[in-house]
Amino acid sequence: MLSVAGSVLGLARDQALARLFGAGGETDAFLVAWTVPEFAATLLIEDGLAFALVPMFSLALARRAQGAPGDPVRALVASTLPRLAPAFVAVGALVVVCAPQLVGAMAPGLPEHALAVDCTRLTATCVVSFGLAGYCSAALRAHRRFLAPAAIYVVYNTGIITAMFVLGGRWGVRSAAAGVAAGGVLMVAAQLPSLLRQLRRRDDDDGGEVRPVPDDRARPLALALFTTVLLFALCRQSQVLIERFLASGLPSGAISHLNYAQKVAQIPMTLSLMLCTVTFPVVARAMADGDTERARDRVERDVALAACLVLLGAATVVACAPQIIELLLQRGAFTAADTAATASVMRVYALGLLGQTVVGALARSYFSAGRASWYPLGAMAVGIAATAGIGAYAVGPWAVTGIAAANAAGITVTAAVLLAGMGPRSVPVRVRRVLGDLGRPVTAATAASVAGALVAGRFAVPAVSLAAGSAVVVGVYVLLGRVLRVQGIAPALDSVRSVTRRLIHGRFGFSSRSRRPR
Repeated sequence: MLSVAGSVLGLARDQALARLFGAGGETDAFLVAWTVPEFAATLLIEDGLAFALVPMFSLALARRAQGAPGDPVRALVASTLPRLAPAFVAVGALVVVCAPQLVGAMAPGLPEHALAVDCTRLTATCVVSFGLAGYCSAALRAHRRFLAPAAIYVVYNTGIITAMFVLGGRWGVRSAAAGVAAGGVLMVAAQLPSLLRQLRRRDDDDGGEVRPVPDDRARPLALALFTTVLLFALCRQSQVLIERFLASGLPSGAISHLNYAQKVAQIPMTLSLMLCTVTFPVVARAMADGDTERARDRVERDVALAACLVLLGAATVVACAPQIIELLLQRGAFTAADTAATASVMRVYALGLLGQTVVGALARSYFSAGRASWYPLGAMAVGIAATAGIGAYAVGPWAVTGIAAANAAGITVTAAVLLAGMGPRSVPVRVRRVLGDLGRPVTAATAASVAGALVAGRFAVPAVSLAAGSAVVVGVYVLLGRVLRVQGIAPALDSVRSVTRRLIHGRFGFSSRSRRPR
């Protein structure tokens, strides 16, 4: 539930940004600077470090369970963290020094260049804080401890929202950048106590001495793994660079419309990938134990369920995009014209949500064995090339809508290439079975989105229109899903019922397990 709360607060953060500063030149400048925390989150928290460190910690935990001398987990921390922390500091300092050149390269046509430089220097601190937060998250997830990692985006977004409302009147949009810096520190603070408890749990037989890992070959292997993982994550996140580079030459507000549309459209994808985040340590531990069949079954179930969930969300976005944006964002400095522009872009973004989800799920499989793999980087490079080529062609006639279409097409190409390469390079999933599991919910989602849009268009009141359209989307999707025997429908309904029960009984369940005040 904390992960859901983090996503909700992320939406509240974007609502506050839209209400206080609208969609114009100032928000465009901040969103260019926002590229730094976006890259840092992908590289250091969500994909990069997690893909590399979770398998390494899983292997260390397996060695600890087998009775290895000393404590392999603490030895891993002692051999990796002192090397990574100075690297985080060096990169953060480099971003501060090179901020003018960085902004010029990312958005050469941006009018508010000086403002973007100021915001970039403030957000550069997140390279250090996100790096430490990502390290803590990976270690805790490998230990099957998900509460503290799930809380990081709650405290992070709380820091940004608070800074905007407290400092916005004096600092303008720079207050959001200051909030990024404060929120990053809160991310580390939220996890550090839990990680220290895990590292102190084992009483060593040798008097507490932490011995280094005896196999020297682990170091070059780890370096190769970090290199492939970070390059893959960097390549994946470069989609944002392409979008903002192309949009910087469009009228003011274009970058903002792309950002708001993407953030809202990606909520279903974020929620669906929470499942893969939780089960990634399970797959990594199965690979560490040599149980490839268990890992394969887990990955196939995860892809089917995540696709089922994200397609339901995508169908709702396509059917009710104008109503969603009007209800969420149209207030304060965010006008009706901004709503129309953002909604049209969001519908196009939604076409790539399945590709985003499949890439997120399958990329974890390639790195679950803790070995370096260059194939995901190659697949992502193919998709990025498609995004850049289509975007350069489409931005002229279709402006921001063309950029969004290029994003959807590029990530779909990447998903197809990653799926085609599954086998000896990663967890050996059955590709034909996965394709069948994806094709049926796509059919159901297409029909549901058409039906939902027809119903939503019959009501003038946005709230009523959204409620009616969403209800029709869910009804048609579930009905067709059962008729087509969509694999993820039953587990998805079970998950919804489980979450509903927890929401109803959460007060009592929480208080029975913890004495801390709510």
